[in-house]
Amino acid sequence: MRGPDACPEDRSLDGVLIVDKPAGMSSGFACRLAQRHFGFRKAGHLGTLDPLATGVLPLCINEGTRLAQFLMHADKEYVATMSLGIVTDTQDSQGRVLSATDRLPGTAGEVRAVCERFRGELLQVPPMYSALKRQGRPLYELARRGETVERQPRPVTVFALEVLGLALPEVTLRVHCSSGTYVRTLCHDIGQALGCGAHMSALRRTRCGFFSIGDATALDEALARGERAVPHRSFVAMREVLTGMPEALVAPELERAVCNGVALRGAEVSALCADPLPDAGLVKLIARDGHLLAVGKFIRDEHGGPLIRPVRVFAR
Repeated sequence: MRGPDACPEDRSLDGVLIVDKPAGMSSGFACRLAQRHFGFRKAGHLGTLDPLATGVLPLCINEGTRLAQFLMHADKEYVATMSLGIVTDTQDSQGRVLSATDRLPGTAGEVRAVCERFRGELLQVPPMYSALKRQGRPLYELARRGETVERQPRPVTVFALEVLGLALPEVTLRVHCSSGTYVRTLCHDIGQALGCGAHMSALRRTRCGFFSIGDATALDEALARGERAVPHRSFVAMREVLTGMPEALVAPELERAVCNGVALRGAEVSALCADPLPDAGLVKLIARDGHLLAVGKFIRDEHGGPLIRPVRVFAR
């Protein structure tokens, strides 16, 4: 799937390009820069990173943009720097200081003990400075006007929270969390629990789903060097993007039907597969040449028999 060579400059590349977003630009701007630079017909990013943050930003490119609905809720990993003693209105270092104190925790053990309380399933109140919308308007627009509105707590999961380093007032954290988790809010809440307040001063995303920082191409370096060939190690073709989803080969005479959205009987597909298919969930439908034809969903016919109905068909 990946290797040391570069893919040729090709507007027909379909899949995901893993980029390392530099600090100081929005995810949307980084996506537009990459689209123009590499010559993609269309592109969209997965999992917004704040301008302050760096790291893994997967870009769905060309026909790969139609995969976004299956990738948006992937878990993520970060390395974050939490600065104790200062609270800001944005919960990060780019905001206005609301309070400050020199009364910091006395021991590393105290910090680790409080962090322990923020593992597992949590209810998190989204920050006002966020892209969440209220009556069609992003909350950050209201926040910039000095308005505050009530936000309902949302369930998130922190699978792992590890203190990597502590040099007060800064604490380095490794965070593995569910989609929708605000790491800056996590830092803010830990600071409140410590009694001194805190904000996030740096953030680097090291993984988004199975897209890893080790495979990412540094966007700023690619732009500076003028390299327009897509790095092979950073490109994931459409069939491989949906890792973990079972796949089924489609008989040549049924490919057109799949592309037209016609449901297939489970037996028509499973007979061509080495492994048995599940009787629920989603499945990749693969053409004889290895092309991803569609993503199908298992349903039942009027007699209870299994059908696979295409829910997303891809262009040939």
